[in-house]
Amino acid sequence: MGLQPEKKREVIDRFKKSDSDTGSTEVQVALLSERISQLTEHLKVHKKDFMTRRGLLKLVGQRRRLLNYLKSQGIERYRTVIAELGIRR
Repeated sequence: MGLQPEKKREVIDRFKKSDSDTGSTEVQVALLSERISQLTEHLKVHKKDFMTRRGLLKLVGQRRRLLNYLKSQGIERYRTVIAELGIRR
């Protein structure tokens, strides 16, 4: 139930820093956010899917750690990413 390749490419193109960038912190956070939103929609329909809920919580924790790292590397990069993704209001 991963991301569709065209959706993944779209997210990478939106957040990449250079032409060959596919793994920067910003891209990783954006991909995790897309996956989190998909799983959230899934759980709205399938309320008792506890394994998916566990996976969602793991992804949220991973995204939180990446955002903390990004904040320590440069506060402007962090603010840009959270503003574009619409998280942490």
